[in-house]
Amino acid sequence: MSNTQMKANVPWLGVIADDFTGASDVAGTLVGTGMRVVQTFGIPDPSMQLHDVDCIVVSLKTRSVPATEAVEQSLAAARALKSRGVQQLYFKYCSTFDSTPEGNIGPVADALRKEFVPAGQITVVAPGTPALLRTVYNGVLFAGADLLQESSMRNHPLTPMTDSSVPRLLQAQTKNLVGQIGYSVIEAGAPAVQSQFQILSDQGTEYAVVDTLNDRHLAVLGAAALGHPLVTGGSGLVGGLAVARGFRDHHESERTTRPAGPAAVVAGSCSEMTNVQIDTFRQFRPCFLVDPVAIAEGHDVVAEALQFARENLADGPILIHSSASPQEVSRAQKELGQARAAKITEDSLSTIAEGIVGLGVRQLIVAGGETSGAVVRRLGITTAHVGKEVSPGVPWLKTETDPGLSILLKSGNLGMPGLFVDAWDHNR
Repeated sequence: MSNTQMKANVPWLGVIADDFTGASDVAGTLVGTGMRVVQTFGIPDPSMQLHDVDCIVVSLKTRSVPATEAVEQSLAAARALKSRGVQQLYFKYCSTFDSTPEGNIGPVADALRKEFVPAGQITVVAPGTPALLRTVYNGVLFAGADLLQESSMRNHPLTPMTDSSVPRLLQAQTKNLVGQIGYSVIEAGAPAVQSQFQILSDQGTEYAVVDTLNDRHLAVLGAAALGHPLVTGGSGLVGGLAVARGFRDHHESERTTRPAGPAAVVAGSCSEMTNVQIDTFRQFRPCFLVDPVAIAEGHDVVAEALQFARENLADGPILIHSSASPQEVSRAQKELGQARAAKITEDSLSTIAEGIVGLGVRQLIVAGGETSGAVVRRLGITTAHVGKEVSPGVPWLKTETDPGLSILLKSGNLGMPGLFVDAWDHNR
């Protein structure tokens, strides 16, 4: 079936993402298959007009909030999507399964299953995203060549991942039975996977963690789960679902054109990759460090950052960051407390982002999930059309709230070292 035949005014897929950068990740994957995607920040307003859209991606900030709040927001998003005629729901979480023993992946998935999934039907659990070097083998999650628990995620300040077994991680968060489907079944094709779904269901299993080692596995799983009202996973499997629907042609969005005006990066992530990207950028252009301890001591760091922007924007992209080494982050958290340090940082960076947009910035990269959420909310962005990916999981977004502004929301670990230097050439 051709893309033209599949396209309609009613979106067939609705994605509920548990953070803003993860939403951009999955949206970029779908655009790469030829789908027309709109990303909303928060639950879409019923009055929002959509035309010629195949998928709505709803960006929430539910990864680290209390489970009851995450469930409430996710159900509201799902209901809003279903009211627009969406046929299939996709609950998108991080490819490193970022969560705690209490949730929020399990509680949200349980709530969505209870309302939208018929009794006796398996729900797929597929964090594996080979394009991002996140793979699952015999239920064990790898980040590159490392076990998840041996990767940089073991030191995550909010959701430290100290176990690599996805079935074990999920079972701690749900009373429903969790099973798994190994790569040998997936290698046998979609009918074999569907047969295994039935076997697990007959045994009383509600969730099936699936191995994903390559893109072919994603295509098989997409075909096997095509009729499921709810699928869960990282940004990988959603591409398999798109392929199963007939979307195969990579294209560049005609909706995203290079805006005129200055460019800037605001980085709040403290991931290893973001720190490498900052170090690379520093070799070419000036950077400004936002120190939460200095702010707590009364220094007007926001005003200093905006003055730095005024002095340097005319000459090319600038970078303003709170990103620091694990030792420096630990120092700030020790002096201020983790919650206060995080709040000071998010408030300051979002205020700075608003200020530099006011100074004329038209191309804005934001690094870090929490930072992205804070900045998008401060700027009042509610909807964006998804454009070209700079690298897997990192697309440019053309905002509708401010039509001349393009933003790129980057999860901490994504992108190549030169992302902050090279991304502007992709925004065309």
